[in-house]
Amino acid sequence: MTLDLSKVPGKPGAYIFKGMKEKVLYIGKAKNLKSRMRSYFLDSANLDPRKAAMVRQIRDFSYIVTDNELEALILEANLIKQHKPKFNIILRDDKNYPYIKITTVEEWPRIEVVRKIKKDSNFYFGPYVPAQAMWEALAFIRRNFLIRTCGYSLDRPMRPCVQYQMKRCSAPCAGLVSKEEYRKIIDEVILFLKGQKKELLKNLEDRMHVLSEEMRFEEAAKIRDRIFKLQRAFESQKVVSPELGDIDVIGYYFEKTEDMVRQAHHDTDNENHHDTVILSLSKDNTKHGIAINVLFIRNGILIGAKDFFIDNIIASNEAEMLHSFIELFYSKEIIPPAVIAVNAMPAEIRPLKAWLRKKRGESVNIEIPVEGKKLELLRMANENARIHFGTKKKSTFDETLKILKDRLHLTKVPVSIGAFDVSTIYGSESVGAFIYWENGAFKKDKYRHLRIKGVKGVDDYAMMHEIVERILKKEHLIPDLIVIDGGKGQLEVARKVMEDLHINTNLIAVAKKPDRAFIMDDEIIDLEDRSSSSLLLKKIRDEVHRFAITFHRKLRDKRLMESQLEKIPGIGKKRRLELLRHFGSIDNIRKATVKEIVNIKGFNKKVAEKVFDAIAL
Repeated sequence: MTLDLSKVPGKPGAYIFKGMKEKVLYIGKAKNLKSRMRSYFLDSANLDPRKAAMVRQIRDFSYIVTDNELEALILEANLIKQHKPKFNIILRDDKNYPYIKITTVEEWPRIEVVRKIKKDSNFYFGPYVPAQAMWEALAFIRRNFLIRTCGYSLDRPMRPCVQYQMKRCSAPCAGLVSKEEYRKIIDEVILFLKGQKKELLKNLEDRMHVLSEEMRFEEAAKIRDRIFKLQRAFESQKVVSPELGDIDVIGYYFEKTEDMVRQAHHDTDNENHHDTVILSLSKDNTKHGIAINVLFIRNGILIGAKDFFIDNIIASNEAEMLHSFIELFYSKEIIPPAVIAVNAMPAEIRPLKAWLRKKRGESVNIEIPVEGKKLELLRMANENARIHFGTKKKSTFDETLKILKDRLHLTKVPVSIGAFDVSTIYGSESVGAFIYWENGAFKKDKYRHLRIKGVKGVDDYAMMHEIVERILKKEHLIPDLIVIDGGKGQLEVARKVMEDLHINTNLIAVAKKPDRAFIMDDEIIDLEDRSSSSLLLKKIRDEVHRFAITFHRKLRDKRLMESQLEKIPGIGKKRRLELLRHFGSIDNIRKATVKEIVNIKGFNKKVAEKVFDAIAL
């Protein structure tokens, strides 16, 4: 299809290619929008198979002009996170990674775990991936440093809590420690997290000697014990090389085939000209994609690693792939390190480094190591990626889906599966839910839940009719296979809706006790055999049931909470909303203490006691 690009300006910006029904296919950025967008449609364009497949699906486009390349990059990253287009690199792990935060700007700093970074002058250490090392560090800190973990306002004295009695806190709330002494504890925690072994141990040894000279032997013995525990803790840290500081190492592996060639990669934005391997886009590589391994080193300590597998590669070479990965990875709530070590220099390096600098607050260097410890780490990351690639390649998902196709007499292999369920108790707060599974993973961005509007009382068939119609009619989420949580009756209802909507896709129902599947020719398939195909269907059915139940409980708890709170004198709408925001559920409010309620904005002790007396456990 030929699109009219004559009115597209030759300015920086982001562009969006769309398919049928305005579905977003691909989002890109460009220094010159007209030139970049035209390059996809020129007869002479040497497009790889995946790009060519994308171009054939394009029906429309839009674009947003920006002042410069940096703004275009930021806009592109935000749009990709919002729309998750089929042909862009998408990281399935969309969670933000945890950091340890020490609130150094507070008068009495405390320690907490956060997933969002703010430029607030507090101390952040991380990211921890996986989080186990973080929890181990926190447990050690709470046992050996008397730092508070509570969020109480310490503007007035209060009685020490159980943490003080357990010797886990120095009780600044009761004035049992001076600000100077407490700040020393905070400084020690920071040194411990930074892995600055020598300085921390020397400070403690100096204090131990002073206490001994003053004949305060009991206190000196406590510090001696702390030194011993710290020495053991430092031994367990994976110290790579202190002089490395903060560095992320990005290694990757993809299967090279005979049709791969080397070409001189010349990019005016790149600081280095070098040979770049063209990514193979043969059927084999399209299937298997690229495995990526990221090593996180902070203050010379290896604090974590993360594997990714990307099977929707549209980039033509390593430079494009690396640029897209780095852009998407660091668009999360993560602070870029001072150095990023890679196998090849990413494309469009200058705006990428300017964006990273803006996120970090200081310059970020992207390097291709040629020797020393950095090269060793890069080789380690590449090897980890190779192993991860091999694991993915051996996945049995393809075989499982082929078996599923044959067992259920489907018209095609179900790469994508959607499922529906309803949840109700005596017709109260009835809800419907839809979930989406594709290529081995649940796609949370395609989940939908809704309240039942057109059905009164308990009528499972009518409710199933409503949610299937509303979701399929509005969302255009048509998977290869639709699963209905229920039996023959629900299956027939869904079939009628799809027939009315002229939707022709595979449809089954999956019931419980015993686990079995109903298909349209009245055949019943036994799912109690524990085969991989049966387990997959039950996993999808259970996930949609969980999603429906969770939403139903949320609505029910909210209604119960509001009705109970309305009966308490002095609790108006504003205070009810504050309680809801702060605690989130009726169970959490029941478990709350008077002190915790008092700390909420707009509450005093008298009102807090009324809430506690009315609904507390």
